[in-house]
Amino acid sequence: MGFWLTLHLIGVLLMVGNIVTAAFWKIRADRTGNPRIMHHAAKNVMIADYVFTIPGLALVVLSGGRMTGSLGYSLTGLNWLTFSLGMFAVTGLIWLLILIPMQRKMIRLSADGIESGSVPADYHKASRNWAAYGTVATLLPLGILYLMVTKGF
Repeated sequence: MGFWLTLHLIGVLLMVGNIVTAAFWKIRADRTGNPRIMHHAAKNVMIADYVFTIPGLALVVLSGGRMTGSLGYSLTGLNWLTFSLGMFAVTGLIWLLILIPMQRKMIRLSADGIESGSVPADYHKASRNWAAYGTVATLLPLGILYLMVTKGF
């Protein structure tokens, strides 16, 4: 189990670490008001998702599934594992259905801002929504992490 647990922890670090740091740098870039910096940050958030979040997610799913099977955890009834899996699913849906499309929109709008000299109001609206949904999509994995460590309820 040590191998799978190590892979699981690496996956969690990649996924959660990228979620937190990408948001930090994107918010800092937005505060500059500079369309080039904002565009660069928006593009790099998307790249970081592909380089860190998705591989981290794959490691979490692979290793978590392997450990669940080998340790005999129950996937029936409400327990820390099924609750965590539900939160994980909600996080994934927020990411796939809301955050990724919003990131693409922010990339397009910030590119327009470079040409016009100022980022359009739609970018700022999308960025605020991205931050709100991103906060939820960050708090859920942190809750899962808490449940994993404490094996809550």
